Amino acid sequence: MSSGTAVAVALTATAGLAGAVQAAVMGELGERVGIVPAVAFSVVVALLAGLAALLVWERSFAGIRAAAQEPAWLWIGGVMSVFIVLAVTVAPPRIGVAATIGVVIAGNLVSAALIDRYGLFGQDVIPIDRWRLLGLLLLAAGAALSLSRT
Repeated sequence: MSSGTAVAVALTATAGLAGAVQAAVMGELGERVGIVPAVAFSVVVALLAGLAALLVWERSFAGIRAAAQEPAWLWIGGVMSVFIVLAVTVAPPRIGVAATIGVVIAGNLVSAALIDRYGLFGQDVIPIDRWRLLGLLLLAAGAALSLSRT
């Protein structure tokens, strides 16, 4: 495994850990202050953290201007971020953190497999073979089982 690949795996594994914490915290914040205020506050905190990271990493805000000049369809990531935060604010108090993350991951994997399969959003085409399909089905089964509150 190359060092770049190792960093990518470590970063995404850490993001997975952070996702569960985010769901638990956002579910609690949503219960305390309301769903929409919790989502809005989270987006403001994310904006401030993103701007601070940009300033530390790049030592300027020029990257914002560069991103704004890209095609508008590339901005959908920001909209999707708000939707994800909304979902992880609404779901945990109702279905639990594990079920929330399980369903999010199942949805992520199905969507990602379709993006790979058809090369959407500028990605390379990667076919869905029987092993990938089996993985998708097992994950969907796991997500469904995680909804049980017994």
